Amino acid sequence: MNKTGKVNFGWPHIQDALILSYMKRPLTPGISRREFLRRSSLTTALFALRQAWAADVAPALMPGKKLGVALAGLGTYATGQLGPALKQTQNCRLVGVVTRRPEVGAQWAKDYGFPEKSIYNYDTMDRLADNPDIDIVYVVTPNGLHAEHVVKAAKAGKHVICEKPMANTVAECDTMLAACRAAKRSLSIGYRLHFDPYHMELMRLAKDPDFEPFKTIAGHMAFMMTTQQWRIEKKLSGGGPMMDIGIYPMHTTCLAADASPIAVTAHEPPKKRPEFFTEVEESIEWLLEFPNDVKATGSCSYNDTSSDFRADGAKGWYELKPAYSYRGLAGSTSRGLMNFNPPVNQQARLMDAVAQSIIDGRPSPVSGEWGRRDMVIIEGTYKSAATGQRVELKYS
Repeated sequence: MNKTGKVNFGWPHIQDALILSYMKRPLTPGISRREFLRRSSLTTALFALRQAWAADVAPALMPGKKLGVALAGLGTYATGQLGPALKQTQNCRLVGVVTRRPEVGAQWAKDYGFPEKSIYNYDTMDRLADNPDIDIVYVVTPNGLHAEHVVKAAKAGKHVICEKPMANTVAECDTMLAACRAAKRSLSIGYRLHFDPYHMELMRLAKDPDFEPFKTIAGHMAFMMTTQQWRIEKKLSGGGPMMDIGIYPMHTTCLAADASPIAVTAHEPPKKRPEFFTEVEESIEWLLEFPNDVKATGSCSYNDTSSDFRADGAKGWYELKPAYSYRGLAGSTSRGLMNFNPPVNQQARLMDAVAQSIIDGRPSPVSGEWGRRDMVIIEGTYKSAATGQRVELKYS
């Protein structure tokens, strides 16, 4: 996806299309020997070019080899979700960690079976370049540190997965994308719900001509924040629930609309606990406008409980509740109850899909451009809430 929110198929897809077009051209009985040789030579050249591109971006792999992943940041999400998910992945495995606590890194090495030489701290990330076992660095540090750690990983020659939100600002997103382009490495964002069957069904229905486009959309997510943590510190988090959980209904709304919004109008309600939320918003509400008169409302809060999503169109509707959790999603459509069992491991599917895209030399299915697009929307939301004005969204 490019900065305008449109799909960017990428150079490998163009090469594949060229190859297929020449392979499918019929060889008529009267074809000359010169034309036959010309087509054969061009097809061979295109295949060689395609393989050269993949070799430049993807690591050299033996058949069946898994890509090595290093987790940068060993907090709750890495410990409770990503680490266990890496025991279920088919295309990648945990081979290292980046942490400021060497004793914790040593325990991870013991639990996951990698050598202690593959334990790094944030000041030694440049040494990742010397470790051929590590192909991907998954950055799971606080939002305000994402840009620094993604750039370091890219400069070390590693592909990167960055947890959402991509960064604190659009400018930081641009820096991260530039670093990965310069290193010829892919940048992916941890949008795990792209690989959950319930959200995959939403994406399918959004493109189904028999269902017709969704016209009105609504999504909400909230929970009670009761402990002091980095998520309510502006420097590290970039903001409050908008950055942490608001991005879920906002991003899902874009999937349902199958487009990027053109404008946002937002409002920050008065804080019920101003003594606790001193640096960031407690709650925020928004209205997104999309092309073709599609409207979407949404909200997020650290002082409530909700997890729901609904999209309505002329010929049908789609609803989820809960809508964004790791497991146990439930919902229905106007066609009937959705029941995708057994539950999938969203994190394992995400990492496997990213690893497969690297192996194949294809663009990431959850690219950094997606993350940048969402930060444009979030910045616009904060601007609208601060000014009380409708804000038009520009992606370039």
